Amino acid sequence: MSSGVAVGLVVHSGQALATALAAEITDWLRAGGHEVRVPAGEEGGGEGDEGFADGLALAVSVGGDGTMLRAVGLVTRAGVPVLGINMGHLGYLTAVEPAHWRPALEQVLGGRYGIEERMTLDVVLHPAEGPPTPARLALNDAVVEKQESGHTVRVAVAVSGRHAIAYAADALIVSTPTGSTAYNLSAGGPVVSPDLSALVVTPVAAHSLFGRPLVVGPREIVRVSVEAGRAVLGVDGIHCGRLSTGDVVECRSGTHPARLVTVGERDFWRIVTAKFGLDPR
Repeated sequence: MSSGVAVGLVVHSGQALATALAAEITDWLRAGGHEVRVPAGEEGGGEGDEGFADGLALAVSVGGDGTMLRAVGLVTRAGVPVLGINMGHLGYLTAVEPAHWRPALEQVLGGRYGIEERMTLDVVLHPAEGPPTPARLALNDAVVEKQESGHTVRVAVAVSGRHAIAYAADALIVSTPTGSTAYNLSAGGPVVSPDLSALVVTPVAAHSLFGRPLVVGPREIVRVSVEAGRAVLGVDGIHCGRLSTGDVVECRSGTHPARLVTVGERDFWRIVTAKFGLDPR
């Protein structure tokens, strides 16, 4: 990257340590002649989210995985790479610990970094009445979840136009390989290497004889139809509205992969075993 580039900062504004570190990074970047931009809604932000990614050379996420998901959602369609600085607990998606932010940014701005492309989802809601919504991008997952405690939601899953299975469950998750280590994992779904392109369909607390996850190919389209029960739709943890009987959530491989910045070696299985305490040695 050349000098004087535009860098976007996406910060966990509710965490004092993250905002303090972001202020330090901002001062350092501006002293180096770089433009610093923050999304609308964050302190000092003057850009609308729609224009936030325009002209950015790099986006830096300062927070946990939730902040990283927001950064990816803001800039992925513009092809902007994202560097994650971990201020959270797991920090599964982030590449840099807070103590190493300066050498990491020096390395990235000097052009010495790698890019790891991750599959995304395009998620479209087709209401029973009315036009479909614009596609929402997800790095982790789309979740159809029951709205009321003590009840289930009944959904029918079709894959590429053919009925596959119906579930009565607390929720249904459609995840990417990256999202396989998030809600999908806690629901008993498989861990999928990000080198594999696939969609993982996992019921949560299924009240059915068959409650196993499905793994489908990257060119297949998963349609989740609400057959009974009151439900809500969440995309990467963001509430996207209530669902009624007849509504359909369509998930397919995203047209824009997320571009995650790596500095140094990044081994997926080492990260999984380290973050989740699975290494017995």
